[in-house]
Amino acid sequence: MVETGHHHQHPPAPAAFGPPQVSSMAVSRGPTWPPAEQLHHLQYCIHSNPSWHETVVLAFQHYIVMLGTTVLIANTLVPQMGGDPGDKARVIQTILFMSGINTLLQTLIGTRLPTVMGVSFAYVLPVLSIIRDYNDGQFDTEKQRFRHTMRTVQGSLIISSFVNIIIGYGQAWGNLIRIFSPIIVVPVVTLTSLGLFVRGFPLLANCVEIGLPMLILLIVSQQYLKHLIPRIHMILERYALLVCLALIWAFAAILTVSGAYNNVSVATKQSCRTDRAFLMSSAPWIRIPYPFQWGTPIFRASHVFGMFGAAVVASAESTGVFFAASRLAGATAPPAHVVSRSVGLQGIGVLLEGIFGSITGNTASV
Repeated sequence: MVETGHHHQHPPAPAAFGPPQVSSMAVSRGPTWPPAEQLHHLQYCIHSNPSWHETVVLAFQHYIVMLGTTVLIANTLVPQMGGDPGDKARVIQTILFMSGINTLLQTLIGTRLPTVMGVSFAYVLPVLSIIRDYNDGQFDTEKQRFRHTMRTVQGSLIISSFVNIIIGYGQAWGNLIRIFSPIIVVPVVTLTSLGLFVRGFPLLANCVEIGLPMLILLIVSQQYLKHLIPRIHMILERYALLVCLALIWAFAAILTVSGAYNNVSVATKQSCRTDRAFLMSSAPWIRIPYPFQWGTPIFRASHVFGMFGAAVVASAESTGVFFAASRLAGATAPPAHVVSRSVGLQGIGVLLEGIFGSITGNTASV
């Protein structure tokens, strides 16, 4: 879904339906907002599709956006578990693989809306609690501590997934969302995201000469440059992230090769150089995660109950995203039974993530 300056006329609603009435999110039947209130600046809505080559490029750009949050969570959690760069690469591969599977499930038999199932920040705090329970003195090596922690995370995800499955397929979530409103959903999602924002945004200061130009270039190209140079308006609307990322990475690579970071601290080298992540060299080119790759899951009640809360928060996040996606795509709001089905399917996705050894559960994003 990309915004453009062109206005599209929506066909009038069939006479059999009468004038569209605004109704609650949970019990939507037919149009829930008048066609005049649809977003006319969208070039692609739910009834139109871009060309195949454009679809591939836009999908890759969305993958890059999702990769950023995936790497951020892996960088935050895996080192604290005792994992090395190879373990971090395998965790990232598992997350991306399961995100693809869960996205296919949601788009084929779930809400069928243009949403992507990515990692949920709501699971970060419960995972950190599990990490703190296993200190270095309990294990002979860091590798043992990492695998033991991952097995505990697996067990907690497997059990907590049944929360989504039960409230989803039991239609309890459909009845619950009748009392949902933006006043309820927005604070929950905001507080969850702010917790990770506090961890992620300060990392920009670790390498100001790379992070700040990227931030400025992205804002200028998307919000202002399109008005100064109308010819590149469509390119910047669709591919601003890919263009900015390529330019800034090339800039960082030039600084690395030219020796700009030869005489700086180790922390600065780790943040600024393009050859210090060791993810590419540690990861196999082709690897398919397999069930219980870290070992037999470990089930502990104290850790499972922490995951229960994360599962409910992730369901609330996804519910808000589903309604936002339907609004942005020019579709009507999903009925309560569709939202319940998608939450139950989200639980099946968390169950698969626990079986295959992911580090967090999933939630919807656009």
